[in-house]
Amino acid sequence: MDILNGKRLILASKSPRRDELLTMAGLAHEIFVTDADESSVAYAIGEPEKYVEALSRLKAECACAAWGGEDAVFLSADTVVYAPETKEVLGKPKDRADAYRMIKLLSGGRHRVITGCTVAASGVFTTGHVSTDVWFRELTDEEIYDYIDSSSPYDKAGAYGIQEGASVFVPRIDGDYFNIVGLPVQWVYTTLREVCGR
Repeated sequence: MDILNGKRLILASKSPRRDELLTMAGLAHEIFVTDADESSVAYAIGEPEKYVEALSRLKAECACAAWGGEDAVFLSADTVVYAPETKEVLGKPKDRADAYRMIKLLSGGRHRVITGCTVAASGVFTTGHVSTDVWFRELTDEEIYDYIDSSSPYDKAGAYGIQEGASVFVPRIDGDYFNIVGLPVQWVYTTLREVCGR
């Protein structure tokens, strides 16, 4: 079934995890990434949903503006980890110390993974977000350092990947697992069907 109604799907993201998730879902796509000035989007304390939606829309707008090919459907996304106690948005860590700080902050409590997504087709932008609550058990410093030194925390929001070694930190989630990995596949599929008329 062609839910795109014959159009090309363009993923405006260099994330290998989003690429893999779309492929796993059977959604053929191409990758087209442009440089979006994310610093132009300000985070308002306590409003992470608006923040990730604005970032995903910005990425979609940049990709559409730079695209020189035929009419296509664009998909962009941005994921953050939100720590409710401090109202802090955790993006990708800058260095080892920052990765340790992030995981230490999440240790022993609940946090929220929020992905903002935008689907753009024929000049119309559809933006939304999906949130998943994640619980970390209490971690020792040794566990944290072992993880950040043996994994790849630097390209992941909150400095961890649940699909990798951090899976042993998580006793419980509430919501969409794939959203934690980086793309809420069900939201994407449903929105593509609605936007493309199938």
